[in-house]
Amino acid sequence: MSSVPGLRPRQNAQFLSTSYHCDMAQLPDLSALALLCAIAEHGSVSRAAASIGMAQPNASRTLRRLEADLGFRLLDRGPRGSTLTEEGAMVADWSSDVVAAARTLQTAALALRESQQSHLTVAASKTVAEAFLPRWLAALRAERPQLELHLAAQNSEEVQDAVESGSADLGFVESPSVRRELRSTEVARDRLVVIVAPQHPWARRRRPLTDAELARTPLVVREPGSGTRTTLESALAHLDPVAPTLELDSNAAVRISVASGAGPAVLSELAVADAARAGGLVVVPTETEFARRMRAVWLPGSVHDAAELLIGIARRTCVTHVRPV
Repeated sequence: MSSVPGLRPRQNAQFLSTSYHCDMAQLPDLSALALLCAIAEHGSVSRAAASIGMAQPNASRTLRRLEADLGFRLLDRGPRGSTLTEEGAMVADWSSDVVAAARTLQTAALALRESQQSHLTVAASKTVAEAFLPRWLAALRAERPQLELHLAAQNSEEVQDAVESGSADLGFVESPSVRRELRSTEVARDRLVVIVAPQHPWARRRRPLTDAELARTPLVVREPGSGTRTTLESALAHLDPVAPTLELDSNAAVRISVASGAGPAVLSELAVADAARAGGLVVVPTETEFARRMRAVWLPGSVHDAAELLIGIARRTCVTHVRPV
């Protein structure tokens, strides 16, 4: 082990042969050590305090607290100013490496943060990815042209998995609830609608469809974990719905199957608006309005700077209840 600077050989031997228990709570304050190093450099407390952006009264209190923590005087105080004691000069010498290492750590951490902030990975439910994200990401790109964006379209359960594991910085889900481990905020609203092919008997229906009728009808549905399916199952759970006739993993596949006559389905009105306007699908009136909220989700304490910006964009450009014509 190397010797301690400023100690005589005998003092070094005694110092290095002694076993000390290090209580982290009793370690000197880093700002106090930086102030002490600045005093050694500038020769006075006032100039030292100014050099590190500390007010003179705070500097005096900081030094007295450091002296109390260490158990000896660091300064000789007199009418013409204060100078370091021999012990103070030794502590300042030892502290210089500590302060330099802390500044290196801070610089490296800032560089790492800037590197991470230049990338944003977004996981979004398939409905959000289709209906909202293109507009939101275009607005984000306009404000942050250098930002590298990565997007994964998944179902709501998979989105929460990605955010919880850290593989996505931000997620957007449409499920009725969000896991307790995640933070969330509402960014948009939507509703689910019943759709059928133009030749289906319900296409000419004028009387609203009841929940009971919907529950006893085999439907074309999204896969387990989908926010659309979870919302529907929660709404009809008390009616013990029959098994689905077909299970598919995307809104597009469900639309095509319904238009081909596979049976009715329940999807976001945003996901069927274009097909309904074109006449390829018909929206059936229902007694119940299956409203739902779209949420942004993220891990506590880890919100990305660009993620905050994207959440703000989503709120500003929110589209609520876009009804097919």
